[in-house]
Amino acid sequence: MNSLKFDTTNLICGLLLIATGLFFAYQSLELELGTALRMGPGYFPFILACALVLFGVIILVQAARVQGEPIGPIAWRGILLILPAPIIFGLTVRGLGFVPAIFIAALVASFASSRMKPLTALVLSVALTIFSVLVFSYGLGLPFRRFGPWLGF
Repeated sequence: MNSLKFDTTNLICGLLLIATGLFFAYQSLELELGTALRMGPGYFPFILACALVLFGVIILVQAARVQGEPIGPIAWRGILLILPAPIIFGLTVRGLGFVPAIFIAALVASFASSRMKPLTALVLSVALTIFSVLVFSYGLGLPFRRFGPWLGF
C-alpha cells in the first residue's frame, strides 16, 4: 500500500494561503457585502479572500500530486529590502508626496537583487516613478499630492 506523501513546501504554502484567506473572508463579513451589481465595502475583500482560499486549495492538491524541490536558503537580502519598501512608501507618501515616496520605495526594493547596479537601480526607479505618475495621476485622475509639505512645495 502506497502511503500518501506531500511536498512540504507546497503543503505549507497551501495551508498558509487557506488560513489567510479564511481570516480575511471572516473579517470582510463584518462589512456589508452587497451584490455583484451593487457592491458593498466588504464585497471585493471577500472575493479576494475567496480567491486566496481557492489558490491555497489548488496548491494543496498539487502538494499531494507532485514532489517539488526542497526549500532552499532564505533570501535575507530580498526580505530585508523588499518588505520594507511598501512600509517606507506608506510612511513617506504624506510628507514627501507621491513622486519621492515611489522613487525611494522602488530604489530600496531594486537592491534586493545582488546583481543590481546603482545606475540601473536609479534608471529603474525613475522609470517606475514616471509610469506610476502617468497611470495614477493622469490616467486614473487620483487626487494625491505629487510633492508633499516636507519638501516645501
